[in-house]
Amino acid sequence: MVKITAYGVRPIERPYFDKLNKYDFDMTYVEELLTHDNVTAAQGADAVLVRGNCVVDRQNLEAFAGWGIKYVFTRSVGFNHMDLQAAADLGIEMARVPGYSPYAVAELAFTLGMTLFRHVNLAISQTRQADFTISNAMFSKEIHTATVGIVGIGRLGYTEAKLYKALGAKVVAYDPYPSDAAKELAELVDLPTLLAQSDIVSIHVPYFPGKNEDLVNTDFIQQMKSGAVLINTARGELANVPAILKGLEDGHLSGYGTDVVADEVAIIGKQFASVNEVPNQGVQDLLRANPKVLITPHVGSYTEPALQDMIRISYDNFHDILTTGKTANAIHA
Repeated sequence: MVKITAYGVRPIERPYFDKLNKYDFDMTYVEELLTHDNVTAAQGADAVLVRGNCVVDRQNLEAFAGWGIKYVFTRSVGFNHMDLQAAADLGIEMARVPGYSPYAVAELAFTLGMTLFRHVNLAISQTRQADFTISNAMFSKEIHTATVGIVGIGRLGYTEAKLYKALGAKVVAYDPYPSDAAKELAELVDLPTLLAQSDIVSIHVPYFPGKNEDLVNTDFIQQMKSGAVLINTARGELANVPAILKGLEDGHLSGYGTDVVADEVAIIGKQFASVNEVPNQGVQDLLRANPKVLITPHVGSYTEPALQDMIRISYDNFHDILTTGKTANAIHA
């Protein structure tokens, strides 16, 4: 029986792993994300399954290789946490989940957008302090009169666009390679046009280390419509925090909603005694900017359908490579 050690498996997820294990893999679950400290939990396994923010660097991969582990797969779409070159050097095969329920992230992005667009977070923060006055800052448009801009209208962006479209919003999108379905759903424009027109801008582009850090910078924000809302459920590295905070301070942005932050390995899944203890100054500053800033702890994919997709495809990836020597979802350096 093939033994697989799965890292980052929350207790609520274990029944799904067990139920979907149609290949009868011998599973060992580790609740914590993979780190240098718990890598030995995989000793004796034939394969390893991780998720985003696990430390899959050369040091851990060398340990796996030393124990004869040949397969280290991730149940996430993104794989920037995986050292592909080290894996190739060590003869370790890697694979990912190319997609899961697009509604998971799309619904969260939509919820963050609408919450900030209608100033719900501001109103709740105020009434929690027993202040029931109504300020000018709570005055809002209605979404059916607004324009929503989707930057990257792939599966996730397309699904969010459908949600806004159903409420009567005008949807514009920027994507160098739009699908035919996207062309029918949204008006395709260049990025400056999208930023100038949109009351809500939602980011759905992949992060390429060394290539598109700080995509959302001062120039990006200055091109946005005054008073617009910015949503980022892609990657924290895409956002230049000082530029966003300056936009909020100037009133050029009315709100920023994000499910992702920088330095997630050191932050996500951890509880800190205070904001001051969060090990990233930019994240501290964003937290202090509430109620104009909404941050969720990377829970976009934390839904039942998305989890089931991730597990099912991961199991299929292992079965395919073990029985045929390859998987369609392999990733290489």
